[in-house]
Amino acid sequence: MKRKTGIAAFLLEHAGKNPVSFHMPGHKGEAFYRDNGCGDFLDALMDCDITEIPGADNLFQTEGIIRQTMDRYRELYDSEESYLLINGSSAGLIASIMTAVKRGGSLIMARNCHKSIFNGVVMAGAEPVYAYPEVIDGYGISGEITAEEIRRCLKEHPDSDAVILPSPNYYGICSDIGAIAAAVHEAGKILIVDQAHGAHLKFFDRYIREEKKQPLLAAENLGADIVINSIHKTLGAFTQTAVVNLCSGRINKYDFEDKLQLIESTSPSYLLMASADLNAEILEKRGRNLIRSWEDNLRYFYEEAEKIPGLRVMADSMLDHTKINLDMSRCGLSGLELEEQLMKYQIYPELVTGNIVMCMTGIGNRRWDYERLLQALTELSAGLFCGEARTVPEAVQRLTVKKPVQRSIPNECERIPLENAAGRICAGSIIPYPPGIPIICPGEIIDEEVLRYTAELRKKGEKVMGIDDLGRVTVGKE
Repeated sequence: MKRKTGIAAFLLEHAGKNPVSFHMPGHKGEAFYRDNGCGDFLDALMDCDITEIPGADNLFQTEGIIRQTMDRYRELYDSEESYLLINGSSAGLIASIMTAVKRGGSLIMARNCHKSIFNGVVMAGAEPVYAYPEVIDGYGISGEITAEEIRRCLKEHPDSDAVILPSPNYYGICSDIGAIAAAVHEAGKILIVDQAHGAHLKFFDRYIREEKKQPLLAAENLGADIVINSIHKTLGAFTQTAVVNLCSGRINKYDFEDKLQLIESTSPSYLLMASADLNAEILEKRGRNLIRSWEDNLRYFYEEAEKIPGLRVMADSMLDHTKINLDMSRCGLSGLELEEQLMKYQIYPELVTGNIVMCMTGIGNRRWDYERLLQALTELSAGLFCGEARTVPEAVQRLTVKKPVQRSIPNECERIPLENAAGRICAGSIIPYPPGIPIICPGEIIDEEVLRYTAELRKKGEKVMGIDDLGRVTVGKE
């Protein structure tokens, strides 16, 4: 039966293009499962879609097969306890906040946190205290959160309950989690690390960095108390799967379990949980070879990319290099224009911001994928005049470093037209997506510059969350 419209029709048509995936999920398609001995699961996929029949265990009272998979992840990540998530990392982040922050308490959080963390703050009835990231020069994007910035926040807000930040962030920039953990624990607080984009870091530490005596990047190795990993983003599990690792005795696991069951679906997908189980099995049996092959492919790409005129690839000492950030503004291409050109080659990146196109590599990418990307970039470079790099738009640079005026999150709210919101207290984040990082957060004053930039994004057709279909935003009642 030929399908002309709908979700299934789109997915089947896209799969038929033989696309190159430099976006999540990390498995990159069925070849990864079949190449790693899991083809029998794919063949019986629909028949594996069950519920809690006898012997199938229960996600909220694990005693059997689900417990076994959780124990696999506990050993893989060297954690004290690990939990499967079938509502994505968002569920684990929200549950972590609700566990670590008392009702009405305050949470020190990175200003470039994912929107799910802002949702968690609201659900926990907490007050946010924003820690501001560094800025990556020349790109206009958020960089690391420094230990000095966390110490400032702890000193100014000694009654805060916990600290949460992303590492790596969407672009792959990691923070010095070891130094931050030391500062947080010295103050008697809890450190939660949103490692949604870095589920692979533990294995790069184990198989690459430890052997090369390089600094470790995985938060599980560096003193974090709770670490949340999206195992679908860069590893081999299905979309919407994640793992929470409790890494210290500062967290009462029973309190955490109680909060987690408030967030997760009571009808967990056995297909998602099975994919998490298979991902663990693959890492146990073939992890060393897969990670080393991934590293070899990355090294090959970066070496070859240096030879392409006009191409600039982001390099930073704190960069998780599995995120390839491309800039061809020297050839006159903005990020959006470069993405459009790559898609003509059936190459699909993860994210565009300003002049950057971010290609998210995963455990399932093959050498052929990197070769196709290099070929496309080489051909684009050859057909364009290469000169000076474009500067990042001034509005982007200003909004990246800007620290909006902060007030308390409003208790009573109303919706008003976006153009009338200047000077009002934001009650619902305004979020370009991707990357899912707010340009204005709950409790901050909306100003004219934010309104102009938001209107510009919407005019270009980019997705901006927090604005309804009538062009209204949520603000505090006056």
